[in-house]
Amino acid sequence: MMTMHPSVTASPASVSLYDARPFFEKALQFGVQNGIIGRARLDAICADAPKGMVQIARYFGNEFLRPDIEKARDRIVNLVSLYLQSSCGGDLRKAAESLRDHSFLSRSKGGSDLLKALLALPESSSFHGRLDDGGAEPNGPPKGLAEWSLKSFADYQAELARRRPLQQQKDAAIWLADGLGMDAEELEEAHTHAEAVIRTALLAMATQRTEMPDWVEFEKMVAALRKKYRAARTRAAAQAGKTVKTASAGARSLSLSLTLPLAIPGNLPEEFRDVVQAVLQSVLADLPQILESPLTVRALFANDSEDQHPPLLGRYFWVEDIASEIAHHERAVSLAWDKATGGNCDDGSLLTLMVCVAAGAAPKTLLTEKAATALVRKIQKPGARNGFQPELARQYILDHAPAEHQEAYLQLWTDFVDEAQSTLQSDSSFALKDALALLRRECHVTA
Repeated sequence: MMTMHPSVTASPASVSLYDARPFFEKALQFGVQNGIIGRARLDAICADAPKGMVQIARYFGNEFLRPDIEKARDRIVNLVSLYLQSSCGGDLRKAAESLRDHSFLSRSKGGSDLLKALLALPESSSFHGRLDDGGAEPNGPPKGLAEWSLKSFADYQAELARRRPLQQQKDAAIWLADGLGMDAEELEEAHTHAEAVIRTALLAMATQRTEMPDWVEFEKMVAALRKKYRAARTRAAAQAGKTVKTASAGARSLSLSLTLPLAIPGNLPEEFRDVVQAVLQSVLADLPQILESPLTVRALFANDSEDQHPPLLGRYFWVEDIASEIAHHERAVSLAWDKATGGNCDDGSLLTLMVCVAAGAAPKTLLTEKAATALVRKIQKPGARNGFQPELARQYILDHAPAEHQEAYLQLWTDFVDEAQSTLQSDSSFALKDALALLRRECHVTA
C-alpha cells in the first residue's frame, strides 16, 4: 500500500534522490517542504489513496488479489502524475497547489480522462468502418487503457503528438468530403484513408466538381486534365518558339500550373490548413505522373493485374459504385455497337456485318456489288481454309453487342450459318453466282 509521511524533510542534496520517482511524489514532497501541503491534506490523500486503489483494481481486475492491488498502486500514482505533469506543465509548485486544492481521486480521474481521450484518437488515418470494442467487456476499461495507465508521461506525449495530426487529417477529409456530398459514415463504409480522400477532393474541387467522383467520373476527370494539359503545353511551347518535344522546363511548369490550379479551399477551417497543405504538396508531386504518364488511367491508379503495381495505387479515392460502372459499361457498349452498325438493327444489316467479320473484312452493314463480289472471292479463294470463320462473328457479338440482345443475335447468326455456310464456301462452277445471290437475299447489297 502507499506510504506517506506527514513530515517529509530533505536537504537540497537529497532532492536528487527523488528525481527518478513519479511526478506525483516529487510534487507532494515539494508541497510539504514549501508549506503548500499541510497535515490535513496529507491525511486526506492517505485516506483517498487506498479507496482509489481498490476501485482501480476492481476496474482492471480483482480487488481481492494482491498482485492486482499492487499494480493498482502503480496505476493510481501514474495517473495522478500524468494529470499533474500535463495540466501544470511540469511546474512542481503548480502541481503541489493542485494537490492542495483538489482531491487526490479527482487528480487520478483527470489522468484517466487524459488517457481515454488519447485512446479515442485514431491510430492511423484510415477509415475502418464500424469496428467492435476489440474484446473489451461492457462497462469495462477501453481497449489499451490498462497498458497506457502504466506508461510514462514521455510515452503519453509522444503518442499524443503522433495521433493528433491523424485526427486532424480525418477531420479535414470529412469536412472536404461533406462539401462533395459524402458524409463520415459513408467514408467509414468505404474503408479508405484520409490522405486519399483529401487528394481526390482537391482534384475534384480544382475541376469544379460538386460531388465525390465514382470510378467512371474519376477516370473522366483525369482524362480531361490530360487533354487540357497537352493543349496548354503545346501552346506554351509554340509561344516559346520550340516544339512540344523540346519544350523548356519553364514551359512545362507553366503548362502544369495552367492545367490544374490546385489550391486550398478559402473557407477551410484554420485547424485543417496545415494538414491539407501537406497533402496538397503530395498532389503537386504526383502531377507529372497523372498528366504525362503513357499508362491508361486505370493502369496508373487501379490496375487489377497481378503482374503490375500501379504507381498511384491507393493514393486517391473514388466511390465504389458497381451499379454506376455497369451502367457506364453498358452505355459504352451500346454506343460502340451503334457506331459499328450505324444504328441499324434489322436482320439484313446485322448479317452483313457478321459476314464481313467472319470473312476477316472490315465490319460493314451495306456492301456494293463490287465489295460483295470481292468478299465472296476472298471466302472462296482456293486453299483459303479459313476464309470464312463463323466463330469470329460469334465472338464479335459477345464482345460488342448489348447484353440484352446477344442471345437473339447469336441465334440469328447460327441460323444463317447453318443455311449459308456450304453455299458461301462452295467450290462448284456456280459458287460465286450462288453466293452472291445468297448475300443479295439475306444481306444488304446495293448495285
